[in-house]
Amino acid sequence: MPDAEVTSHPFTTQDGLRLDLTRFKRSECEDVVLLVHGLTGSSDMFIMPEHYNLARYLLDNGLEDVWTLDLRMSNRYPYNTEPGQFTLDDVAHYDHPAALAEVRRHVGKRRIHVIAHCLGSTSFMMSLFAGAASGVASLISQSVALVMRVPRWSRWKLEYAPEALELGLGLASVDPRMAEATRFSRGWLLSRLVSLAHQECDNPACHMVSFMWGTGWPALYSHANLAPATHDRIADLLGPVGMHYYRHIRKMARAGRAVKYDIADRRHADLPDDYLVDAAQQDTPILFLTGAHNNVFGDANVACHRLLSQHSPDLYELAVLPGYGYIDPILGKHAHRDVFPVMLDFLKRRAN
Repeated sequence: MPDAEVTSHPFTTQDGLRLDLTRFKRSECEDVVLLVHGLTGSSDMFIMPEHYNLARYLLDNGLEDVWTLDLRMSNRYPYNTEPGQFTLDDVAHYDHPAALAEVRRHVGKRRIHVIAHCLGSTSFMMSLFAGAASGVASLISQSVALVMRVPRWSRWKLEYAPEALELGLGLASVDPRMAEATRFSRGWLLSRLVSLAHQECDNPACHMVSFMWGTGWPALYSHANLAPATHDRIADLLGPVGMHYYRHIRKMARAGRAVKYDIADRRHADLPDDYLVDAAQQDTPILFLTGAHNNVFGDANVACHRLLSQHSPDLYELAVLPGYGYIDPILGKHAHRDVFPVMLDFLKRRAN
């Protein structure tokens, strides 16, 4: 990140987790951008050295105060695989409000814009629509938001795999690096089995992330869109995850929308059971972004845009990216040419 002052800003959530923000600043800027990763990703996806990354692109194009957030879902922490029962409600209730408060503490009354990917996007919108997060000038939702749609094979995996892997194989988590486990261990055998169904490349981590998250060969991106270095280190960018998040995603997929995991959980009594219940009251401009070949969440963002536009059509925009899938709009080697300008145009128009 040339010519940027880089500072780390740890903060603590209301339920006691230490999380981190990283700031990349070139100058004082009236429009600040916060970048939010998805489940098992991390802020690394926005600062990748092998291609012209999103954080640097924004800095180079007039948005000279960029922050990246590492949620409890980040692969930089052990929280994804430690025994626990975290859900997207926890992320919405605790992580996003605390992160915004920390950013606000440093930038004062400047406008904060958010670009959020995958379940970072879903959880941020849950927080925003529940009133837990506020004061956001605009939001770009990449891949999925408050409507939850998954392909048929993915739905089958959601229905049966968490219990099958936990109870049948004794696996508390799944990890793209399982091919590196001890030979003939349960994780190693699962990775070998998955690779038998994925002959599209010779990277077992690539095979595992397809098994973990989508439907396709590969499921998350087009090989042609990734730099070789990105494909080789996909397990660095997308890490392990425990089974409980899958259960919340499963409940949402069944409902077709973002809903609370446990309506009896008193910790989240202030959150709505259905996060779209007060959609008509929401006033933050949102760009829904998705690849035309999203094999993880299908046309979920198209459907969410259509649904919310019934309430406030002037607030919501949609961009469907030809030739792109689920995560290559961020990780793609040509994303700076094909995708980032779409984001920048929206941000510049919403900067006033």
